[in-house]
Amino acid sequence: MTSPSAQIDGAHLAAKTLAAAGITAIFGVVGIPVTSLATRAVAAGIRFLAFHNEQSAGYAASAYGYLTATPGILLTVSGPGCVHGLAGLSNSAINCWPMIMISGSCDQRDFGRGDFQELDQVSVVAPFSKVSTRVRDVKEIPGAVVRVLETAVEGRPGGCYLDLPADVLHQTIGEHEAKEMISQALKLRGKDEEGVVEKGRIEDAVRALRRAERPLVVFGKGAAYARAEEELRELVERTGIPFLATPMGKGLISDSHELAATAARSLVIGKCDVALVVGARLNWLLHFGEPPKWGKDVKFILVDVSEEEIELRKPFIGLVGDAKKVVGLINRKIKDDPFCLGRSHPWVDAISKKTKDNVSKMEARLAKDVVPFNFFTPMRIIRDAILGVGSPAPVLVSEGANTMDVGRAVLLQTEPRTRLDAGTWGTMGVGLGYCIAAAVAYPDRLVVAVEGDSGFGFSAMEVETLVRYQLPVIVIVFNNGGVYGGDRRSPEEITGPHKDDPAPTSFVPEAGYHILIEAFGGKGYLVRDPEELKSALSESFSARKPAVINVIIDPYAGSESGRLQHKN
Repeated sequence: MTSPSAQIDGAHLAAKTLAAAGITAIFGVVGIPVTSLATRAVAAGIRFLAFHNEQSAGYAASAYGYLTATPGILLTVSGPGCVHGLAGLSNSAINCWPMIMISGSCDQRDFGRGDFQELDQVSVVAPFSKVSTRVRDVKEIPGAVVRVLETAVEGRPGGCYLDLPADVLHQTIGEHEAKEMISQALKLRGKDEEGVVEKGRIEDAVRALRRAERPLVVFGKGAAYARAEEELRELVERTGIPFLATPMGKGLISDSHELAATAARSLVIGKCDVALVVGARLNWLLHFGEPPKWGKDVKFILVDVSEEEIELRKPFIGLVGDAKKVVGLINRKIKDDPFCLGRSHPWVDAISKKTKDNVSKMEARLAKDVVPFNFFTPMRIIRDAILGVGSPAPVLVSEGANTMDVGRAVLLQTEPRTRLDAGTWGTMGVGLGYCIAAAVAYPDRLVVAVEGDSGFGFSAMEVETLVRYQLPVIVIVFNNGGVYGGDRRSPEEITGPHKDDPAPTSFVPEAGYHILIEAFGGKGYLVRDPEELKSALSESFSARKPAVINVIIDPYAGSESGRLQHKN
């Protein structure tokens, strides 16, 4: 029983509020003035994942928000810690994932006087935050915590920022009063008040799909976040309309489905006349919905939770709302007056033939065991090993230039939200943070990272975090000696007073990345041929313990900038 005179400080109050609001995990780096908050959070039943760098912790929080549809929480120290955490907050903003960055800050009375790690953090984070709030008194903590948690998931999800000055964290309040304040704050939480899409707009969308000669369904990670997989599968199978998933939309409907058009991407984008786009923005990943990739007369039916996005893209029909609910309404309308293209439909048949042809060509390429390894031979072996796990399927984390590009074409997703990659922003360095987030969010799934050596290097020290928490993560590093593949300079580029320095794209050849995890008690593997890779995958997948598999790749196997050479 609580003593009437018992007191708790601001750090304890913040931890209690987060726990009462349903938060079960926090990612971060402790230090002045937030160490007590982390400790109190653990005591309140929240798992705290302590990282080496706020950047990786921030990426973990952002991915956790996506995977769980609840705000991922990042805790940082003041000043530089907050700045480092901006990587994760900005990543959430661009990818539209719910996340809260909570940072300590200097004493309010000393602000402006050059205090320890002083920074106007609220202003710094503002461009990447839906709301940025500084708590000025301990009694404001419960309301502020609940407010940022609510805002992060409202409308289009995104990041929010909560600033907790050191003096507020040290202020005290009666424990009974604190309990009442938390209760009151939680009662004020709003309910989901999403607008209902006009019936006429749904009818217009269904009419356009019904009349289309070459319809296409496109879906992305917004649909994955909304848990729209059952509705999308019903739509595709009821109507016979082929589908195309964006990279992180893969798995909402299995890549092996007979109506999957991924292997005929250029054909379906270039020839479709009506495209229902669900939870995917018409940005660079979808060529902005413009010629020459898309046909000049294509009609877009755009389903998005943001009215601003609809207004920006100006589609033929815009449906504002949650992807799961909107596609459900479309299915209901189609059920009243069914239509289905059928396998013999010219459009479906053309896509099927193109898909089979392209898959056949890819499989012929993959069938060859090329040693020294190119990117395709080890990727095939990894694909087969992942598929061999069955269900629940492993979560795949992928980053790099050539590694991610080849992996996107070769690796198959059979279940929803089992692919994490560089995303809308093309962010490198997300790998280990994403792995940790996936392992915490989905403890029943194996996590497999397929990383280029450059991408791995951003967050390689977090392999210690994997070992410390004994997370079931296997990190596979495609080691080709540098960014894109080591030194590729032409003779005329090797000149000047520093011509004997390594090339800007070069790393130490055949670096022993596998040894790094062994320093912390994890398992490392060095592989150079198919049998060594198969053995390493079999052993590590069975053990479900932290491991790094260092795959030596021919440094000349890839291409500069991967598939984005035109931008470099």
